[in-house]
Amino acid sequence: MLEKQKKRLAWSERGVLSLILGLFVLLGWVYAVTTPVFEASDELWHYPLVKFLADGNALPVQAFDPAEAGPWKQQASQPPLYYWLAAAATFWINTDDLPQVRWLNPHVNNGIITQDGNINLVVHDPNATPWQGTLLAVRLIRLLSVLLGGCTVYLTYLIASELAPDRPEIALGAAAFNAFTPMFLFISGAVNNDNLVVPLASLALLLMIQLARGELRGTQSSLFSPQYLALLRLGGIIGLAALTKVTALGLLPLAWGTIFIWQWGRSDRQVTPRALARLLVNSIGYWVLVIGPFLLVAGWWYWRNWQLYGDWLGWNAFIAVLGQRESPASLAQLWGERHGFLQSFWGLFGGVNVPMFSWIYTILNTLLLLAVPGFVLYFWYELKRWRGWRPRSLVQTLTFLLSLVTHFFPLVICLLWITAIVYGLVQWTTITWSSQGRLVFTAISPLMTLLAAGLVGWLPQKTARWVMGGMGLFMLGIAAASPFTFIRPAYQPPTHTRTLAQSSSVTFANQIRLTGYELSATTLRPGDEIDIWLTWEVLAPMEQDWSVFIHLSDPILELPITQRDKYFGQGLLATRLLQPGQQLLEHYHLVIPETAIAPAQLQLLVGLYQFGRNIRLPSSLGQDALLLAVLPLETIPGELPNPVSVNFGNEVELVGFTVEPRRARPGETVQLQLHWRPLRPLNRDYTFFAQVVGDWGGANERYAAADILPSVPTSAWPLGQMQTLTLPLTLRPDTPADAYPIIIGLYTQGSDGSFNNVQRVDSRGRILNEPFLNLTLIRVDP
Repeated sequence: MLEKQKKRLAWSERGVLSLILGLFVLLGWVYAVTTPVFEASDELWHYPLVKFLADGNALPVQAFDPAEAGPWKQQASQPPLYYWLAAAATFWINTDDLPQVRWLNPHVNNGIITQDGNINLVVHDPNATPWQGTLLAVRLIRLLSVLLGGCTVYLTYLIASELAPDRPEIALGAAAFNAFTPMFLFISGAVNNDNLVVPLASLALLLMIQLARGELRGTQSSLFSPQYLALLRLGGIIGLAALTKVTALGLLPLAWGTIFIWQWGRSDRQVTPRALARLLVNSIGYWVLVIGPFLLVAGWWYWRNWQLYGDWLGWNAFIAVLGQRESPASLAQLWGERHGFLQSFWGLFGGVNVPMFSWIYTILNTLLLLAVPGFVLYFWYELKRWRGWRPRSLVQTLTFLLSLVTHFFPLVICLLWITAIVYGLVQWTTITWSSQGRLVFTAISPLMTLLAAGLVGWLPQKTARWVMGGMGLFMLGIAAASPFTFIRPAYQPPTHTRTLAQSSSVTFANQIRLTGYELSATTLRPGDEIDIWLTWEVLAPMEQDWSVFIHLSDPILELPITQRDKYFGQGLLATRLLQPGQQLLEHYHLVIPETAIAPAQLQLLVGLYQFGRNIRLPSSLGQDALLLAVLPLETIPGELPNPVSVNFGNEVELVGFTVEPRRARPGETVQLQLHWRPLRPLNRDYTFFAQVVGDWGGANERYAAADILPSVPTSAWPLGQMQTLTLPLTLRPDTPADAYPIIIGLYTQGSDGSFNNVQRVDSRGRILNEPFLNLTLIRVDP
């Protein structure tokens, strides 16, 4: 009777697993088809490399100059296995239409969540045939990637089963969390090399667990015993993973640790110097069986990197194209980026700029927090069940620890791999702007295993089944709704269903007419936001791609203090795609800089221009920009002129400033007055600087500069008391006529002569990678 019940439960478990896998593949294909081509993370650069190889070309050499890097940008320095497989699957497809399909949006807000669209990486031709050429090739690779994602889900189930063999709800829950995490589905339905390295890494972990637990049995003396073959197979799999992505290299030390534990389990478990030395030598010897296949499969790639770039990993070439932070990020700064990191783990679609509802993140992050103490409880219960002993000496302590690791090896290897991936990502994000949660998906199998164990492992099994079932259904609901609730609407142009408050009949080159406009405000203050709606009517076909600009210009500077540029259709429609008679409704969201100087009479201007060329479309009024309105910029009431709140390093706060004059000639002096307030007792003496530079923050050319060490050192500033500093900025006699930004900041100088700039802190407490503030503009007249 008991045997029949076990069989019935086993068949039930298989049925639920099959359902999870089936739903994952179905949803993955939905994501793959719903997400427009090249609107998935980095697909815009992954696929051109696939096409290059599919066309019969050899591996490209990664250029260090971004302008010469090719359409694949930094991806040429990534290991090639995924790209080769994708090329092998699509080489038979004629993809000569790639330049037409890969129609870049020059104004895209990549990685930025906006209120007025413009999040599309490319322009999509509605007349393109969806299942031929490049569109067919990309979607075919996406569908194959979904199948790889299904392998990952299955391997997650197997790993969780090893961790908790008598708790099927944990294994099924881990598989469900993996399968129904919206971001994992989104990446699985995209052209991305993560889709191959993730299942390979999970398979390597599973093999390590099986080896360490002695589940591979056979004659030890034979070279073809299951254990030896498993080591060779493990080395080959790690090699394949390392030939897909560099992060897989972290599996090699884990493989040695696994072999050490495996040898310990086969030994007489003595902890003596001689026994440990023998274990160490034996484990290194067996590790050679892993290293050998690894080198055969992937060693050539890393040698190639050394020959081409002087870097085994090729990261110097990768970073040269990708770009990096101006200065390495601190842990505090990375902690400040945690919200975006978690968003992009659970689901932040498109070019990391299409979010889900905020309450979804709140619930999922709450589950993550609850899993931490839950996991501690689960481990404590499992530790109590384990029949260990209390060590009484150093030898017994070492024996106890090794026995503990052996018994809980699936848990240990999961924790170690998660730690390795997170540590590597932290090191990477201190250098580059890569705080994306999806980059830990290489460890998604152990992550979801520990998440499931932490949520229900400490509960009674019957209760745990109901709880896990409910959470799985919640994840399924979110995953199923996301393509239709978040992704598809983000790439649909708005429909013209609104009559605006102000009418207009101004035409531009007799090709398009502005028919109306509406503003959300008529007076403004620094830091305010304003929404603008425009309606247009297309009069004639257009052969060029014209961009719309909205400027709020300061007449003193003759330049915009804020602006918005994008294609029609909230960035989705190039003018070449518009048809005569088509009606368009456009929304623009502008933010007035907090440092905008008031009072002022701002001019709201609209026009059309060709991106990359100094060509504007003339209006029927004979001008290249239409003045829609003059909006007063009022001062913020208070004791200080131009009051602001800019935090530098939680040390001092800029609370106000003046610039006189705002227009000057070469050789003249601009007086900059800054009002500061210490935020805490200061133990350093800071030097303050101001510069007039050649571009916004680039500081390539300095036309004026002033540094001042206050007469009252900052270490003596009374807490909360305002301090005023005046910095005279004398313009160089050869300063060309133009508008230039003033940047300000503060620093300390080390004994070695180095300068340590103080980084800014935003209103949410996040440390910004900006050691200066772009304060305002001045205009230099001839």
